[in-house]
Amino acid sequence: MKQITTYAGKKVLVLGLAKSGTNAAKLLKRLGATVTVSDVQPLAENQDAQELKAAGFNVILGEQTPDLLDAGYDLIVKNPGIPYDVPVVKRALDLKLPIISEMELTGEVAEAELVAVTGSNGKTTTTTMIQKMLDHDRQAGHAVYAGNIGVPASKVAQEVTDDDTLVLEVSSFMLVGTTEFHPHIAVLTNIFSNHLDYHKTRANYVAAKMKITANQTADDYFVVNFDNPEWRELSKQSAAKVVPFSREDNSQDGAYEADGELYFRGEKIMAASDVKVPGDHNIENALAAIAVAKIKGVSTAAIVSVLKTFGGVRHRTQYVLEAEGRQYYNDSKATDMEATEMALKGFKAPVVLLAGGLDRGYTFEKMVPAFKAHVKAIVLFGQTAKLLEDAAKQAGIKTIKFAENAEAGVPMAYQLSDPGDIILLSPANASWDQYPNFEVRGDRFIKAVENLTGKQEEK
Repeated sequence: MKQITTYAGKKVLVLGLAKSGTNAAKLLKRLGATVTVSDVQPLAENQDAQELKAAGFNVILGEQTPDLLDAGYDLIVKNPGIPYDVPVVKRALDLKLPIISEMELTGEVAEAELVAVTGSNGKTTTTTMIQKMLDHDRQAGHAVYAGNIGVPASKVAQEVTDDDTLVLEVSSFMLVGTTEFHPHIAVLTNIFSNHLDYHKTRANYVAAKMKITANQTADDYFVVNFDNPEWRELSKQSAAKVVPFSREDNSQDGAYEADGELYFRGEKIMAASDVKVPGDHNIENALAAIAVAKIKGVSTAAIVSVLKTFGGVRHRTQYVLEAEGRQYYNDSKATDMEATEMALKGFKAPVVLLAGGLDRGYTFEKMVPAFKAHVKAIVLFGQTAKLLEDAAKQAGIKTIKFAENAEAGVPMAYQLSDPGDIILLSPANASWDQYPNFEVRGDRFIKAVENLTGKQEEK
């Protein structure tokens, strides 16, 4: 870990705990800061707060009102999930207090070279593919992943050395709170219109994503999806070397697919059909990973080995098991329409779809073509069930059922299916109306599949 003095003697408020805030607090204390942590969850239900209190941290629990700042702080480290329009954060902005994220701390202390991945969809799969490729047959150090992938970045940053590579999955929420963050290789998988309840406008969302390359120089690399004119145009904002990837063969200056084969700058890597995880979106993810691996000098043999054996990330079009001729897939991480569209397009067999979740104020007409092309029956749950029903009817889907939740929909989906069909949980919505997070939703779906079939999830 780099021994920086930036925070020595500073009075810092960590706003919001969970993994991000808890590990940021520990790092700040190690760096010599006087740290106060604030979280809304009461102590009896808050293991993170209990741990920090026992370790001697000043812990304030309960409603986070603007007077929390009356104690006078030099800096706030904000949990990425807390919006900027809540009163306490608005007051901090009025006071011109610096507000950063755990990812900023990570970039400041990590000795390892940084590879950072962002985008609306595909971040976790791409991050994992890159980590596996960079770690394959490595002679010195390791490639490790952290960040939005579920591993606290500020904790891992204290452990890696300059022999290692730290591959970070970075959300727009994390990027907003960065000022000096500087990855050597930055990856932009795509940008759709996500999280507008948080960012307020698409322009703000795009600006947050583009912070991943804001501090890059001509010695760095920006790997960008070239299959959309907007994303190609955004690449011009970067001072780094732009390395494109394209499933539609829009550029051959980086990684691309042509005639069913994957290439990097004219070198054939492998057949697209040999990539183990299904779907065109995963071909895009593979191309992004190939670009990063080739920049880092990874052999073609190592790249092929990873892509032929990597079966996907849990909750991301994850193959669960096969029973009675039906294949079950868990895509609980599909928290927006684009992710579900991509998942559906990855299957040639008829799909019985389970979908629904948190109502964020939009409708689902955009889903109609994908529903029409791929879905034979649909089981709906959550706040958006009726909205999705409207889209399903527009698509001509005759069989539409309603379930209490995702797990209750599993036996219903089985009854609507035939041998050879795909039974797919791909909700197209966030999980927070019924579940703490998408992981819990996916785990309960898998358990329901196991209970129904009498078989265990394949790993």
